[in-house]
Amino acid sequence: MMIASRYVIAVPKLSTSSMYYRDILGFDIVEIEDPGWLFYVKDKICIMAGECPDALPPGDLGDHSYFAYLVVDDIETYFELVKSRGGHILKKLRHEPWGMHEFGVRTVDGHRLMVGQQA
Repeated sequence: MMIASRYVIAVPKLSTSSMYYRDILGFDIVEIEDPGWLFYVKDKICIMAGECPDALPPGDLGDHSYFAYLVVDDIETYFELVKSRGGHILKKLRHEPWGMHEFGVRTVDGHRLMVGQQA
């Protein structure tokens, strides 16, 4: 039985990435004992970010730069919050035939996230 999900991402610079996750997406930034890592936490979501300045930029991965689908309980409010804070919206909020109301966003590092709510 699977009971939770966490995401592991490589970012070129933790300070830049963590500001985006905190200021645009509303995550808390949690320091751990390893100085090359930070955890981005919001409710039951945990994204473990490791600083990898020489790694392939996520934007170079094309469609493979999507790494997570986050399910929220108030998609309209969260969409407006992310948009008002200057989030890079890739896909505007819309209903999809698979029963989700969703939008897409790109982080400052080039990672892409989908955010959705059951329609």
